[in-house]
Amino acid sequence: MKLSDFDFELPEDLIATRPARPRTSARLLVASPERIEDARVSEIGRWLRPGDRLVLNDTRVIPARLSGTRRRAMPDGGVAEARIEVTLLEPGTDGLWHALIRPARKLKEGERIDFAGGLHAELQESFGEGQAALRFSAEGEAFDRALEEAGQMPLPPYIAARRKADEADREDYQTVFARASGAVAAPTASLHFDDALLAELGGAGIAMTHVTLHVGAGTFLPVKVDDISEHRMHSERGEVTDRAAAEIAETRAAGGRIIPVGTTALRLIETAAVGGEIRPWQGATDIFITPGFRFRAADALMTNFHLPKSTLMMLVSALMGMDRVRAIYDHAIHERYRFFSYGDSSLLFPRGMG
Repeated sequence: MKLSDFDFELPEDLIATRPARPRTSARLLVASPERIEDARVSEIGRWLRPGDRLVLNDTRVIPARLSGTRRRAMPDGGVAEARIEVTLLEPGTDGLWHALIRPARKLKEGERIDFAGGLHAELQESFGEGQAALRFSAEGEAFDRALEEAGQMPLPPYIAARRKADEADREDYQTVFARASGAVAAPTASLHFDDALLAELGGAGIAMTHVTLHVGAGTFLPVKVDDISEHRMHSERGEVTDRAAAEIAETRAAGGRIIPVGTTALRLIETAAVGGEIRPWQGATDIFITPGFRFRAADALMTNFHLPKSTLMMLVSALMGMDRVRAIYDHAIHERYRFFSYGDSSLLFPRGMG
């Protein structure tokens, strides 16, 4: 398969830069092999039944984007300053953070970057292509508090190119059930839920299981090869606990459907089920789901609308079939659904809605 197989024309005015308010008012495209229906997220219960189980990614997005200053003593006694933008990627070993630094050429190993609130970091090692390891002046809870003060939410590039992150994004770009800090991108399908909708679904007999996949900045990396079999998938850290695996297995055994909310939850449970049955799992996954993949854990998927030529377009094409996904996206564009992280959502049933 070629990268061009997953391309489509998207009008730029359909790229959402703010979420729907309230969250549950976002539109919901519900699709099966035979039908497409238009609804709202608030109505999702119409297509769920008692005994179904939603799988939710409870990762918490950290304010991973930092703007700081590098100061360098000059031979004439002056001080040269440079603005340095840092995006945290993931924690490394020995208290270091892997980060993307721009412009990397203005920072040398051993130099310090000062951020707001007294937080600072020292460049320990450069890896090329703007990536480096940083050691911060605080650790643990002290670091978390300092990051909350100094950092901004790491909006996706297609939003950041249109506007800066602001205080509203601290709530908007976080799920209502976020718990485990570590993501630098949100599990965006889950942004559509609020506490009232979750309670309503629970009262209707829809079960819920939490798993954790810390979404990394690699989710936005473009595919640079024409033959997709040559693409190297990014890796992300996650966990399916003993309890989560047992709940999913019990639901499947009882005939209920497993419906991950978001591609992150789907990729994680499919990683945990790679041996054929869902099992507890912890580690880093680089699972790459393309047409032809055999799904062992997920029966359906709730997901937002994805970028052309992205690995996530390949994933939904694997679930629904390439021709069906083209028809779904043609419908979404014609009906002017809003796309990407702050956009509308879809509920996809590969074997029918019933």
